Amino acid sequence: MNTDSRRLARALGYPFARWELLHQALTHRSAGAVNNERLEFLGDALIGFAVAEALVGRFPQADEGTLSRMRASLVKRESLAQLARGLQLGDYLRLGTGELRTGGHTRDSILADALEAVLGAVYLDGGFARAQAVVTQLFRVPLEQLNDARASKDPKTRLQELLQARHRPIPDYEVLTVGGTQHAQSFTVSCVLPDDRWCSRGEGSSRRRAEQAAAEAMLTQFEGQVAHG
Repeated sequence: MNTDSRRLARALGYPFARWELLHQALTHRSAGAVNNERLEFLGDALIGFAVAEALVGRFPQADEGTLSRMRASLVKRESLAQLARGLQLGDYLRLGTGELRTGGHTRDSILADALEAVLGAVYLDGGFARAQAVVTQLFRVPLEQLNDARASKDPKTRLQELLQARHRPIPDYEVLTVGGTQHAQSFTVSCVLPDDRWCSRGEGSSRRRAEQAAAEAMLTQFEGQVAHG
């Protein structure tokens, strides 16, 4: 195992006994048949449980819906990719030629998947308790920044409050498509900011759910704008 990968292990606060697991976790499927997809599967489940347990302990009065929204905000792709960037995980990834050429080491999906795989590798190497400790430490700051009152509000409400605080008009929602059967419909809705024409889309099994998804996507755009100055 090279020095850089050992530096990553130090950043995680976990000394691997089986370095080949970390090697595999850092190997994208484009780089070989032995890659990180199975470890990603394990890491996804581990993160979901560890974050859920941390939330239950931190917010004893929160109901199931609020806890679910909190967890979703922490474990969504963009949030995991941000944590991966904090570890400079992209610098350690092994990618195929095509992914290297197109900047795969900076892509949210690849970074988020790799972070899940690394944590899956920690679990296989050191067991559940050690892996849970690593996840809890990794999510310490995002957990501390959570506010249960804010998380209890749905995305449309949060987006409207954000826009009003900036003295901007409320967004327009429009149904773009309705598909599926009468009993299993699928809606696609756009969310447009009338003053600058920013647009996002969301899908759901009802118009309301699609609107919430579109609002969540718009909030993610705002977060990205803030993160990049």
